Amino acid sequence: MSNIANGDAQPPAIFDALPYYDDELEKYPVLKQKVEKELAREGKPPQSLHPKVPPPPTLFANHPLLQAELERVSNHQPLPPLDTARYQLPGPVKPEDEEEWLEALKNARAQLEHQKLRQVLNKLPMQTNLALLQQYGPNAWRIHNYLNEASAKNVEKALEDLKNLTVDVNRERKNFQTRLGSQLTSLETRWTELISSILQIEMANVALEVEIDRLNKREVELAAAL
Repeated sequence: MSNIANGDAQPPAIFDALPYYDDELEKYPVLKQKVEKELAREGKPPQSLHPKVPPPPTLFANHPLLQAELERVSNHQPLPPLDTARYQLPGPVKPEDEEEWLEALKNARAQLEHQKLRQVLNKLPMQTNLALLQQYGPNAWRIHNYLNEASAKNVEKALEDLKNLTVDVNRERKNFQTRLGSQLTSLETRWTELISSILQIEMANVALEVEIDRLNKREVELAAAL
């Protein structure tokens, strides 16, 4: 008591609701209608956030390209197709125009030189990569699949364990509340019986008092007659 008085400990919280046991709303539709009517009278919660809630952060504020990509994904827009115009070899629009033919020939030569340069630079690394992929690729892929399957099994097991734990918690709560509800019902019945006994005793006392008054009056009358 002294600890509670000094503020060292808080008194235990008292819960007066047993959702798994209280079924007055189902038993008495009138109560359910009153509850629904009372809930309808309450104001709706505000749609805006509290002023102290900070605004949502702006992602990629300094990166316009990333911000535009995030907005595209948020709006469920398709990915824009790749620009393949630079890899095409369009012919001249006007076949009789010599300048357009020269521009088309210049573009073809530039792309051909670009492809030759890429082949020279990537010939040795490409061969090495292909050889490494042919030698170690299948096993690396199998190991990757095995790790993914193991991770998926672990996640599924964790989910199943969480579901079982949720069921156990709900079952324990239901049993606990049902047990407490039975005790409350028993105590309420006992209280009703005691109140009824007290009322019966009080009525018997009143009747005895009336009978005593009648006997006293009768005694007085007999004494006067003698």
